[in-house]
Amino acid sequence: MKLTGHAFPETDFFETGKQGKATIIVKEKVKEGIKRFVAVGGDGTVNEVARGVMNTEAAVGIIPTGSGNGFARHLGIPLNLPGAIDLLRNAHPVAVDYGILNGTPFFCTAGIGFDAKIGYEFSLLGKRGFFSYLRLILARFLSYTPQKYIIRIDGSEITRELFLITFANSSQYGNRASIAPQASIKDGLLDVTLLSPFPFYKALNIGIRLLTKTIDSSNYVEIVKCKEVNVERESPGYVHFDGEPKITGRIVDVKIIPGGLNVLTRNQHPAPGTDY
Repeated sequence: MKLTGHAFPETDFFETGKQGKATIIVKEKVKEGIKRFVAVGGDGTVNEVARGVMNTEAAVGIIPTGSGNGFARHLGIPLNLPGAIDLLRNAHPVAVDYGILNGTPFFCTAGIGFDAKIGYEFSLLGKRGFFSYLRLILARFLSYTPQKYIIRIDGSEITRELFLITFANSSQYGNRASIAPQASIKDGLLDVTLLSPFPFYKALNIGIRLLTKTIDSSNYVEIVKCKEVNVERESPGYVHFDGEPKITGRIVDVKIIPGGLNVLTRNQHPAPGTDY
């Protein structure tokens, strides 16, 4: 198929279908010498395409059509189709970091605790979108029991009861919810956000801080920058990789891979919490 009217060379389109198919397709095309790929979808689709090009000379661009689009937002990619296509016209590859949790790559955020549980339940909903996500959070908040975690970072060990732990390569979950406002995808570091249990009457304040990029100033939040982190939790449970849920064991190992992914983007003056 050809993408006409946008000054692109001949372009092939692939409908990815079932989970994991995009990665298989991209890896095959990389072996054939293809160097440019565009993920059309949300953070889950970007994750699958990026897995196919990571640690190669190939690069991934993004046309964001998902419900959250956290990675695209961090990169400053327009959320409308004409704007995203115009950016791709003049884009060039830039090396950025990605993370690995128990062997599985992520490019935006990964996490355990409340957000991972919500991610699992959200994946079962027929209706997506921000307000569906918000309703689910409010419905599950009061019944959720925080876990105790043993966290090992750079030779230090702490034991703490936490609402969630987010391992952030980029700054946000999506929908402008910045869980690690100062995160950079080019600094070779993870931003590990530790959110302590908080009373229900503080939920609105936490939500506002997420949307205004001020969560790092909350008394319930600590953010630690590191290259590797080991977390031991009370029992196996949910994790999420760029919003996609999975069940893993008690031990969670996370590390950053500096400069391991080429993304198609443009240069512009960076704002706080973004790189472009």
